[in-house]
Amino acid sequence: MITEFDWSARWRKYTPGQIAVKEAQTGRELTYQELDAAAARLAHMFAAQGLQKGDRVVVLAEFCAEYLMLFCAAQKTGIILVPLNYRLAPREIDYLLGDADPALIIFSPKFETTLDDAPLSAGIPQRTVAQINHIATEEAYPDVYTVAVLHEDDPVFILYTSGTTGFPKGALYTHKMLVWNSLNTALRLQVTGADRTLMCMPPFHTGGWNVLTTPFLHFGATVVLMAQFEAEKVMELLESEKISLFMVVPTMIRLMAETKAFDQVNLSALRYFIVGGEALPIPVIENWKQKGVPIRQGYGLTEVGPNVTSLQHEDAIRKIGSIGFPNFYLETKLVDEKGQEVRGEGIGEFCLKGDVVTPGYWRHPEATSKTIVDGWFHTGDMLRRDAEGYLYVVDRIKNMFISGGENIYPAEIEKYLLTHPAVSEVVVVGVPDEKWGETGKAFVVLRPGQKITTDELKGFCIGGMAKFKVPKHFELVAEIPKTATGKVDRKSL
Repeated sequence: MITEFDWSARWRKYTPGQIAVKEAQTGRELTYQELDAAAARLAHMFAAQGLQKGDRVVVLAEFCAEYLMLFCAAQKTGIILVPLNYRLAPREIDYLLGDADPALIIFSPKFETTLDDAPLSAGIPQRTVAQINHIATEEAYPDVYTVAVLHEDDPVFILYTSGTTGFPKGALYTHKMLVWNSLNTALRLQVTGADRTLMCMPPFHTGGWNVLTTPFLHFGATVVLMAQFEAEKVMELLESEKISLFMVVPTMIRLMAETKAFDQVNLSALRYFIVGGEALPIPVIENWKQKGVPIRQGYGLTEVGPNVTSLQHEDAIRKIGSIGFPNFYLETKLVDEKGQEVRGEGIGEFCLKGDVVTPGYWRHPEATSKTIVDGWFHTGDMLRRDAEGYLYVVDRIKNMFISGGENIYPAEIEKYLLTHPAVSEVVVVGVPDEKWGETGKAFVVLRPGQKITTDELKGFCIGGMAKFKVPKHFELVAEIPKTATGKVDRKSL
């Protein structure tokens, strides 16, 4: 099916004066007319530079109005946005540049040093003219653009997920996924053009784009962007900007409750928080309920939606730990170890099917074929269904753990630690942490005759990977416990 996905152009006609985006840090606002005009100029600029449908445009920047201009330009032209994690080390950035093979890099000046230290970035054609704070100033270009012919299965994003095999994979996110995720979201959360959200999730997460930002742009609502999360400032903005829906992760919600502003601000405009990640303790839910803010928990993943399930806020305490029910336009099933569907109560792998499922991973056909079987996306997550049909996560995908809202995959850390000449074996597991929910602990076996301190191992990690991935705890052990079949006994660790 071929169609148009030019949302900003539609809202420019319908509600040109409606505020589309506001930057919390600068106060700068753009109406839908202004947002669409800027996106059209960008589309002309890309054409003048020779960019074509399907070309990748890498972006290394915090959320700002220009990022949303780029998204709207992608809907007009068919270019593919590739938001990179600016917290990564240059070595990790370099890998992603090689994998994405972009035609253009757009970056914030504050991250230029990171690019300078990533060798592959020097070969990207247009890098020198693409600072993000300059891209919307080309007044010479027309402010309207004839959209490209797009297919619903054409990608609009490549969103990199941390790799369970040690390297990230780029999940393709299509125009069709955008539409159906938006509809699923709006139906469950009752989104309208009158809604306002504060987005303080980073743009390299699907949560930053697709939990609320793109559904809000689809429905002509208002997005207030915050470049970095600051708990006290968030509380103040929720009140002053009259935010009606707000997406947050558990670490953030705990920090917000500890602010001075918690007892001072009026949050009567908020319908509820949308919370993803690990289940919230009952005292946290009750604390916010007393503040007048109900909490809706759910489940999602980069490759599907990401808005897959939602728990009605009325059930937050009665069904503590549940992720609720699947959203409207999505088929789901639980499958046991024999591949048989689990009906009624029971435990099985969560499998998903529908128009919100990714067509696969960028340039990773083997990973795609292993994950999507007969049209069903296999999440690798074990879920339990209770007698009333409510779903609960039993075990996370592979051995992943969540630290401060970030998905941490032990294999990626283990692979890097094994490059140290003193390290023979290493296993990383998630352990409880009061501030971050979970953090990493590395069990390390040294090679014979080698000596190294745990502080030196931590320093080695800090030098080669993003800080949020570096294990907080290191322990030197004589051997790694194994099961009877020779596999690492993670439960024992």
